[in-house]
Amino acid sequence: MCTQIILLIVYTLTLVWFLFFYHRIQQALQWWSYRQSIKLFVEAEKIRDDLLQDSFSIRRNLDILSTDNINLSINKTQDFLQKIDYFHQSLVSLSDRLFPFHLQYSLPLAIGCLLEPWHTSNPHLYFHIDMPVEWRNETAKHSLIVLITVEELLTMTLPELIMPISIHIYLKQEKNLSNLKIEITYPDLSTLITYSTLPELQYLCDSFCFLTSGKCFRRTKNLRVAWDFRW
Repeated sequence: MCTQIILLIVYTLTLVWFLFFYHRIQQALQWWSYRQSIKLFVEAEKIRDDLLQDSFSIRRNLDILSTDNINLSINKTQDFLQKIDYFHQSLVSLSDRLFPFHLQYSLPLAIGCLLEPWHTSNPHLYFHIDMPVEWRNETAKHSLIVLITVEELLTMTLPELIMPISIHIYLKQEKNLSNLKIEITYPDLSTLITYSTLPELQYLCDSFCFLTSGKCFRRTKNLRVAWDFRW
């Protein structure tokens, strides 16, 4: 009789744990899907507002040139060339945002390219990046998940206000294990609490763990928060 009661309790606890875990993963994946859909929406709006308008303008100008038998001035020619160059560069940037070119060859290089705009547009942020030159062959799917995780983490944990913040990023391999560590040092305790305790950060960790079959750890010491992603 006691054995049956114990088994019933164990079964009930296991079921409760499974339902809790299922609900937690469900929330995390719903959040992940929502974030990616927002990114696609933003990119679509950029295409409609910028690239499509530019292409229409270029096409219209070419139509005018084909009907008007006039000699183009140097300024007019340069204007057309600048528009075409801008259009080309916009397409390159768009393709890199959708799927970075370096991602299928080198995860460290792809992360470096991702961090470059953050570094150049935020001089108040101090970046220290320690990544290997060579990297093992890894599926583009896993690399893309890692890259999205880095971008989402920085987006949520770095304030828009100008304040001195240090970000140390380490990437290394140990046998068959890959480890990405991101350490963020905030200027004061209130900023640390505000940007390191967001519930969405747990969704990010759960999504990463589920999609890569990896692990995520977070540690806080003084004004520093360290995020460890292993897969």
